[in-house]
Amino acid sequence: MRDDSTGREFARESIAAQALGWVDPETRAIVAPIHPSTTFLRDPDNQYRSGRVYGRSDNPTFDQAEALVTALEGGASSMLFASGMAAATAVFLSLEAGDHVVVPEAMYCSLQSWIRSAGARFGLRASIVDMTDPREVAKAIVPGETRLVWVETPANPLWGVTDIAEVSRLARAAGALVCVDSTSATPVLTRPIDWGADLVLHSATKYLNGHSDVLAGTLTAAREGDFWERIRATRSQIGSLAGPFEAWLLVRGMRTLFLRVRAASASALAIAERLERHPRVLSVLYPGLSSFPGHVVAARQMDGAFGGMLSIRIRGGEAAAVRVASRVSLWKRATSLGGVESLIEHRASVEGEGSRVPKDLLRLSVGIEATRDLIADLDQALAGD
Repeated sequence: MRDDSTGREFARESIAAQALGWVDPETRAIVAPIHPSTTFLRDPDNQYRSGRVYGRSDNPTFDQAEALVTALEGGASSMLFASGMAAATAVFLSLEAGDHVVVPEAMYCSLQSWIRSAGARFGLRASIVDMTDPREVAKAIVPGETRLVWVETPANPLWGVTDIAEVSRLARAAGALVCVDSTSATPVLTRPIDWGADLVLHSATKYLNGHSDVLAGTLTAAREGDFWERIRATRSQIGSLAGPFEAWLLVRGMRTLFLRVRAASASALAIAERLERHPRVLSVLYPGLSSFPGHVVAARQMDGAFGGMLSIRIRGGEAAAVRVASRVSLWKRATSLGGVESLIEHRASVEGEGSRVPKDLLRLSVGIEATRDLIADLDQALAGD
């Protein structure tokens, strides 16, 4: 998106706010319409010169959402999916049976469960490693066999940080692709393609939409090619597209992405610094703290802030953590993250049996409420005993 008068490229904040500066050429509307149609007319000679055939493969409402994500990530092309899980599994389903993948031990629990179960049934071989340690990644990669290295950074819910540039270097040397789940960082704070990644995933349900009213996922490719087209075919074949209304809402949400992420990040840092000194808190897990193990890498690859997600471990174990969560008023006890409202949850309960999350851990998704109100609510909840 450029300034017509000077040819200067606009900042990403401006590109997001104006959703690429789209204007309807016919009506001069500045908000795009929703196209609910599931099918599209053939030309008289039986061709589809519009490029549209059927709603399971495409919809005009996707165009603006996909183009905006591509611009924000600095990629070549993006695809919209029905959810983050739909986008993630499409990547793995586009591999060959028997392919080897390297995935992190700390990652979104539903995807790791899918890799261990359904992925294994499809023939994938997975090595699960500490992705924050490049030496462990290097040991797990098998040249000629490893096809994909999956990175999540910061990684839910312990917020460990992976050095994207170093992992991408290791993967490239072995002929493997790197896909980064950048849901918690968002393109506001990290653009993985700039650090060498081949693919970027977002659960767009979270920060990209930001209002807890859309299920969607996105993938962005650093470059188009055969594997990207395989993912596109997989999306169509299994019907994992978002609906037109969801695509439209996603664009609306992304218009305020930079404001929301920066506000949430500032509050999260203030909360983390406050709770780091609280006598009822055993530890605070947040990349913005200088005491956090991944802080140096985070400061290098995150631009100006460290995100709106943090976790705290409560003295007294699981029962104490659950009691603290039960006492909040402004914070909402709910699963998800990245919305305008602040959420708190006892993460081990959500993940269920077999979870590796400490039972004394509470995950906090910081919204855009007044920071002082969020801190006061946590203070009173922690003082309950």
